[in-house]
Amino acid sequence: MSAVLTRRALLGSGIAATAALAAPHAAEPTLRLDAVDVHPPGYPTVEAVKWMGEELARETGGRIRIRQFPSGQLGAEDDTLGFARYHAIHFCRVAVAALNNPFPETRALALPYAFRSTEHMRHVVDGPIGTELLNVFEGRGLVGLAYYDAAPRSFYNIRGAIETPSDLAGLKIRSPLSDMVLETLAAMGANPTPLSFGGVFSALETHLIDGAENNLPSFESSRHFETARFWSETEHSFSPDALLMSKTAFDALAPGDRELLKDVARRSVQVMRQSWDARVAEARRVVLEAGVAINRPDPAPFVAAVAPVVKRYTADPVLGRLYSRIQAEG
Repeated sequence: MSAVLTRRALLGSGIAATAALAAPHAAEPTLRLDAVDVHPPGYPTVEAVKWMGEELARETGGRIRIRQFPSGQLGAEDDTLGFARYHAIHFCRVAVAALNNPFPETRALALPYAFRSTEHMRHVVDGPIGTELLNVFEGRGLVGLAYYDAAPRSFYNIRGAIETPSDLAGLKIRSPLSDMVLETLAAMGANPTPLSFGGVFSALETHLIDGAENNLPSFESSRHFETARFWSETEHSFSPDALLMSKTAFDALAPGDRELLKDVARRSVQVMRQSWDARVAEARRVVLEAGVAINRPDPAPFVAAVAPVVKRYTADPVLGRLYSRIQAEG
């Protein structure tokens, strides 16, 4: 089936499912909720949503189920974000960087070197700041359910090890569609190239780009390491992913089902993190055995290079306050 036909079918089924959600509950119809992700089956975010579906089915006696569309079947993250906003689908998992332009407050989570470690990031998103930044979506057709791990993000490329920002000079580095990330990569000396995640593999093979930046599990699961043989652990971003739901679909649920869904989503975070930690270790083993060269450069020159970007964005009062609170946590 073509992508166009798949999307058309989804649009139809999504509208029908939303109508079913709004129907009287006396007959207790089965509620099928559709979830999308660009990552493949087995990836920690996909597995966490799969667990959510199993838990919802168990707790409702099979009345609520989740149907998944992994591996980018329904398009890039920007596409699926739009589908969720206009209730053609129910859930989407997207990188926070993809949310930076439409939801500027989320930039606080994607600023370079905003977090010191994975533990620092988890502490922040599990607390009041994370709750605030899940609530920013409701005014524009979405409900924030949870933040998942997606970091640390580092550089990989086909040319050689990145030891200092000068090594990025002239390299075409794939960037997600975020103005702030584009500016960050340019400040480090790279030539940032906006591109959907699904297009990176062929772009590396054809040398349309020289490299990209992402986390180890994505580097491994996408098979990008087969072409990009140099991984440089700059760990310049600990930006998480967001699990979002169509607000129209969420509001159409019965109050008890809304609370159950939010509770299951919160609990799925720990499921995801256990899988994530194991997957990071496994991804490192796989790429090392495949012959990828891994180096860990001094972060100080990279921090200095992006300092003007951080200063410019945190001049915004809202972002400035969020950034200061993030720095004070942990």
